[in-house]
Amino acid sequence: MTYDYFLAGRWRNHENIRPILDALRAADQKVYCFIDNAYDGDDIKIDIVPDDADTMMKGLETVKDWQTNPTFRQIFENDMNGVKESKNFILTFPAGLSAHMELGVAYGLGRKCYGIGVPEKHETLYLMFDEIYPDVESFLSAKVGVKA
Repeated sequence: MTYDYFLAGRWRNHENIRPILDALRAADQKVYCFIDNAYDGDDIKIDIVPDDADTMMKGLETVKDWQTNPTFRQIFENDMNGVKESKNFILTFPAGLSAHMELGVAYGLGRKCYGIGVPEKHETLYLMFDEIYPDVESFLSAKVGVKA
């Protein structure tokens, strides 16, 4: 395995994901996170620090040739490889559909799955989580042995 953790969430929540990513890395954990990846090509532009994440994502959601778009495919492959190469999976709430699908992949691969934050509503499939922590501090204390 290449990574200790795969960190998932939604781009629109990137400002809450970055502190979790930084805290894990400060604790010497190797982490794959989608917000580390910039893309610019084939009518897709994703910035590591977007000026407006909502507009950026709306642009991605309207790509007409998404099934054959090479950059769309590259994003998919990078993220799926990240899940496959990680020992554990973290979903940061709130999270979008893609992050929830990644949760299913991680669970199917037998990875330990953790949530950080408060789910908007309860879902039966959230039983995939080994545990849900209310905040990054409690996660780091329990799983990494450090205080944030």
